[in-house]
Amino acid sequence: MNTSIIRKAVIGVSLSLLGSITLSTLTFSTANAQVVSTNPRSLPRIGESGPEIIRLQQAIVARGFTLKGGIDGTFGTATKSALRSLQRVAGFRATGNLDERTAKFLGLVDVAPLSKTSFPSVGSSGDVVWSLQQALINSGTTVKGGADGKFGLATSIAIGRFQSSKGLRVTRTVDEATAIALGLLAAPAPKASAKKPVVASAVVVPAPVVATATSPTAITIDSLPVRGQTSEAVRTVQNALLAAGIEVKGGADAVFGVATSVAIGKFQSARGLNVTTALDANTAAALGLIPSLSELGLPSLQAFPMQGRCSFSDSWHATRGGGRLHEGVDIIGARGLAIYAVVDGTITRMLTGGALSGNSIRLTAPDGTYFFYAHLDGFAAGLTTGQTVRAGQIIGYNGSTGASSAHLHFEVHPQGGAAVNPYPIVKAVDACNETSIPTQP
Repeated sequence: MNTSIIRKAVIGVSLSLLGSITLSTLTFSTANAQVVSTNPRSLPRIGESGPEIIRLQQAIVARGFTLKGGIDGTFGTATKSALRSLQRVAGFRATGNLDERTAKFLGLVDVAPLSKTSFPSVGSSGDVVWSLQQALINSGTTVKGGADGKFGLATSIAIGRFQSSKGLRVTRTVDEATAIALGLLAAPAPKASAKKPVVASAVVVPAPVVATATSPTAITIDSLPVRGQTSEAVRTVQNALLAAGIEVKGGADAVFGVATSVAIGKFQSARGLNVTTALDANTAAALGLIPSLSELGLPSLQAFPMQGRCSFSDSWHATRGGGRLHEGVDIIGARGLAIYAVVDGTITRMLTGGALSGNSIRLTAPDGTYFFYAHLDGFAAGLTTGQTVRAGQIIGYNGSTGASSAHLHFEVHPQGGAAVNPYPIVKAVDACNETSIPTQP
């Protein structure tokens, strides 16, 4: 590495790793904020055993990876294999050895305190965001996608949930009270006050309670109201439609029925959006209910992944065999339906006969975002790894390889990071009713 280009700072701090393991000297590159150890022997290695290995194995299993032989406290070939698979999926160098980057990804490094003068915010990234996310996870608050070092919607939602659970003001941003509650900032010392004379006749009068206006129910990309729902969130959507000049027959009655669906369809048509009559991410953003996908750091699709007719629902983090959580959306359709590239990009991986994925493809966009397709019946003729494809181009055909029924398992990994819930992203381009194949590039 050219030290004249990339400035490095050697931090003489001690980070607790895997319980009794410590890293006393770390080198941080300011170019990519990646941690590089000057003492790799301080990390558990193959052949070792003990409580540190148990914690490592538990972290691997918690990420949804199968560990043959179970958690036995010994860093053997099974642990190395599982670790290699995890590193490959996370986009790291797949060595099967525990390095600092992988240890941080697994949440095995203790968090660092925050600076009172510079709290992380939406759009921030790096070690300080990782510490915030890991502190939330350590407190029992789920951060979808895990501690990936990127402050996006998932982190904002997690902060809001933590604040609510602690009785704090719910801002979904990091403030001093939240940082203190997370243990990321020391509580201020009580200020000394001068003693005042006691007045015997003094009467303490409680401060009057001031009523505040109730704000509309908050809607997030992970809680978009759906047809059949009755809630204040639905009323918020209806009011937004009315404010946009779209009639909702029956008014804002908090019931998501035909009238609301029709109104959403009219709004989508007027704004040039994909007319689904459902509240998808793009529609919610256009109504001002949530930030846009780009503001949330999420990609937009240029094409729907599968030829119709098909169907799909939100099954994000549903339980799967082996203790895994579902990290995609399953698009159900007949065997042989065309599978499309969702963006312009490059085929960066093709796997035949995977134990779980069957025949699978990884499509990577120029910014590093990749899309994972699994269970394909086969690949498009002549398709090869390294090939550039265009959005809407056929790259394979729907099947059931590695699965019990025909469907496409589809994942979204923004900028090569952890998977995010793809349902609202896919719903925004829903074309399950489109049976004709578009003109091919």
